[in-house]
Amino acid sequence: MTVLHYANVSPFVVSEKTGGIGRALLAALTLHVNMLQAQRGWLPANWGVLWSLSVEEMFYLFFPLAARFFSRSNFFPSILLCFVALGPFARTIFARGNDIWAEQSYLGGMDAIALGCLTALLVCRVHFSRTALRAIAVAGATLILSILVGLRLTYVPPIAKSGLDMTVIALGTCMVIIAAAQTQWKGPRLLAPLLRLGQCSYEVYLTHMFVVFALFAIFAKYGNQIWSVPLLFVATVIVAAGVGDIVARFFSEPLNRMIRERWSDGRRQLGSVSDSRVGSAGL
Repeated sequence: MTVLHYANVSPFVVSEKTGGIGRALLAALTLHVNMLQAQRGWLPANWGVLWSLSVEEMFYLFFPLAARFFSRSNFFPSILLCFVALGPFARTIFARGNDIWAEQSYLGGMDAIALGCLTALLVCRVHFSRTALRAIAVAGATLILSILVGLRLTYVPPIAKSGLDMTVIALGTCMVIIAAAQTQWKGPRLLAPLLRLGQCSYEVYLTHMFVVFALFAIFAKYGNQIWSVPLLFVATVIVAAGVGDIVARFFSEPLNRMIRERWSDGRRQLGSVSDSRVGSAGL
């Protein structure tokens, strides 16, 4: 992105209004792209996606310390529950009317992460019956759809204005994870491409704007034909998925294996709550 900035490729040029390329690089390397955008406005799209890394890397820095000192007591789940409770407030009251900070603040993303941690702990410690797991799966899917579909189609202001919409979708997702983990559910072969897309979804997220800008430039060059818009959309999804898969196969996964083999138990497969071998000691 820095090379493209200096090559003056317009979608990647960081304006002086947001502090210039040096300020953007500093924010990216010190995990506060979200703060920079809240203070200065939006960075170019490919830079902008790094806001989520700023939130998540803060979690990865401090979570091991919290786990190290509090995991042997009941205080640890309480800390996670505090983050869950603070999430909606961070997206509303604490944001003080700043729409970017409401979406990208550190605390505003921590409730989903904390719910994921609590889910991992719950899956290892509590075994639900088949009937309970079916009910949990249905309830979780209903919560997800209520936000992704229901809220978009009917728009219920109270839940959106309260900041609970993101907490609800995270809770629903965790419920589906519980059911999938304890039933060892495997998707049908027909859904294998979608499953792979999910497995490398973060690589797709971090690289998709390269594809979007490249294909849109081609689209604009050849006349902006309205009939080709659906084709552009489908092509963008397919190519972005391919790029993400390449990054995962040849960069992310090899590095993960190297790190695990050098500093962990040597397993080549990444850990997962759906791996029946994982116990509470592994967490």
